[in-house]
Amino acid sequence: MSELPISSPYRSTPGAPVTEAEREQLSARINSAYADGRLDADDYQARLDSLFAASTLGQLVPVVDGLPPAPTYDSPAMVAPSGGVPGEVSEARNASRVSLGLVVGVLAVLLVIVILLVVLLALA
Repeated sequence: MSELPISSPYRSTPGAPVTEAEREQLSARINSAYADGRLDADDYQARLDSLFAASTLGQLVPVVDGLPPAPTYDSPAMVAPSGGVPGEVSEARNASRVSLGLVVGVLAVLLVIVILLVVLLALA
């Protein structure tokens, strides 16, 4: 008996045709399970053979049964890999740009204070 829930499209609509997108998704899941050591070489090859021979979703039940579930979410951009190597130190920020911004900010505040003092003295 299959471990798949009855709501699974493979069991609820067994006569539906297999799409290329479905084949690609399942192929990626099978490859991932094999790479993780969850499938041996014979099971891996048998599932791939069945996947590409199937014409309906119902014929994919033995292919999908026992595979780790597909992720139902996307990784947030904040935690997505940035292309660097884990543990590698990133490049230093440009300190001259930060210090220039700080100097401009302080000068702007001083200018406002001087203008206010001039205006107050002119009114007095």
